[in-house]
Amino acid sequence: MLINAELLLQYQRCKRRPFLDIHGDKSQRDDVNELLQKLQQDKIAHQLSFLAHLTYHQPDYPYGNWERGEAATLELMQRGVDYIYKGVLLATYSEGYTLLSRPNLLVKQPGQSRFGDWMYVPAGIELGKRPKQEYQVVAAFHAQVLATVQGVVPEIAWLLLRRTNDRSYAVDLFKWIPRMQQILEEFIQVLELSNPPEVFISRQKCNLCHWYSQCYAVAQSEKHLSLLPGVTPIRYTQLQALAITTLESLANTSPNTLENLLGFDREIAPKLVVQAQSALERRPIILPYPLPIKDITFTAPIELYFDIEAQPDLDLDYLLGVLVVDRLANTEQFYSFLADKPEDEELVWQQFLDLVWQYPEAPIYHFCVYEFDTVKRLAKLYNTPYASVRPVLNRFVDVYEQLTQSVALPVESYALKAIARWLGFEWREKEASGAKCIYWYDQWLETGDRTLLEIIQSYNEDDCRATHKVKDWLVNFFQDEYGLRLA
Repeated sequence: MLINAELLLQYQRCKRRPFLDIHGDKSQRDDVNELLQKLQQDKIAHQLSFLAHLTYHQPDYPYGNWERGEAATLELMQRGVDYIYKGVLLATYSEGYTLLSRPNLLVKQPGQSRFGDWMYVPAGIELGKRPKQEYQVVAAFHAQVLATVQGVVPEIAWLLLRRTNDRSYAVDLFKWIPRMQQILEEFIQVLELSNPPEVFISRQKCNLCHWYSQCYAVAQSEKHLSLLPGVTPIRYTQLQALAITTLESLANTSPNTLENLLGFDREIAPKLVVQAQSALERRPIILPYPLPIKDITFTAPIELYFDIEAQPDLDLDYLLGVLVVDRLANTEQFYSFLADKPEDEELVWQQFLDLVWQYPEAPIYHFCVYEFDTVKRLAKLYNTPYASVRPVLNRFVDVYEQLTQSVALPVESYALKAIARWLGFEWREKEASGAKCIYWYDQWLETGDRTLLEIIQSYNEDDCRATHKVKDWLVNFFQDEYGLRLA
């Protein structure tokens, strides 16, 4: 069986995925989504940006014929070329397992190897900005296979990262090869199991995986605790040790039992128990230590609801959407400040400021901290006087923070979509998401198809309206619970 660096990379992120990649029914995979395709395209572009400054060689062989690929790579190494792009290296690891290494680059260095008075070190070209553990483990994997082939272990490997000063990072192989070998042994033990490892749904990591739908269905059928907000892998391990693996058992646990465990404290423990009770009873429950009632139940004559769409790769906030709700006049008006091209960002920033200053007393509701942080960033970027921005920021109200610090909901996630849909709200664009908007805006810049911008604007408006829906529900819920009147 072949074990490659990609399998080892995925194993570090999820023990289940590489097992399914090797043993699973490939017809059960999800279709590749647009964002993942974009990330793959970005990675290729990132690699080409490095290669543009190098004179490199690439082995010529039919893809998948790894023996031919290795022979072509060895020929280049014996010639002593400076750079080899996507070389192929093979090494027998143990009975039944062969390691397949295809480093982005093999870089010639002074030294002694079976080829002569030179040797090679591997270099990985990664999209990330930091030398993550998973990158360094993969670099150690390439180095170990390379050592078998050339007869000498390199002291370092290189990571060529994005947006760092010199964009290169030296991996200490003395440290990382033993760690990689440990992970490799664990991985082989998992591959020899008769069934895949236990499912664990981690939204951020799982959403782009082609096994997501299958794993999610398994988790739902098992009512797995990973579907409960706040249950992280570390906390789940602690709960397992106490045989707390069901909603019922967690809902009936005393918070005192949990608060001193790794990943818990005196605030998290009772919150997670109430979260389990909420999911079990399928109703919202006020948390043990909610925010002050006056903060939650505030309603103003005019309220603004604010949401941003951004393109992170361009450091661009291209759409600032504001829903103006006038409760006295009983009207709602949506404003979409859109940068057709990146250089229009300053214009839409000024349009946003002009609008919010028309309503100097109106609170500005948003969902999560991104909008608050972005206004500070744009103000600094465009030299907006602090005296003009500080009163605006003082009016910001984070609905997400108010909700998550006050009440537990019977939802699987505290993302805006999950909460608003639980309340019956639906987006007009069924497949739209923040991630897809990133892809669509890129497509707009490439194609000039204005339909894409219209879809993004519709989605952004619905985000503002969903925030409005959630905020109003929260106000009404606490008024009903405590018999309060509108402030």
